[in-house]
Amino acid sequence: MSENTESSAKKKARSEKEYRDLLNRLSRVEGQIRGIKRMVEEDAYCTDILIQVSAANAALNSFNKVLLAEHIRTCVAEDIRCGREDTIDELVATLQKLMK
Repeated sequence: MSENTESSAKKKARSEKEYRDLLNRLSRVEGQIRGIKRMVEEDAYCTDILIQVSAANAALNSFNKVLLAEHIRTCVAEDIRCGREDTIDELVATLQKLMK
């Protein structure tokens, strides 16, 4: 977790399809991380490990893109329709953290 992690009491109801898709993506990343750990344990060559780490990073970035797009389409759009303009500031702050 980041040193600047903020916990939110907000919740989001997800469709069964969105829920399954997100969990499937995370399971694949989890498998990649286990594979990287195994490579280290088995003394794999450095560049081979680095390539796998890069693939895991790409998978997490892909997960973030999907989650962010869904967040904007649902949570942000709904909040704006309801007049909660502070959601835009929250989105901007989130994007700034993601772009570090």
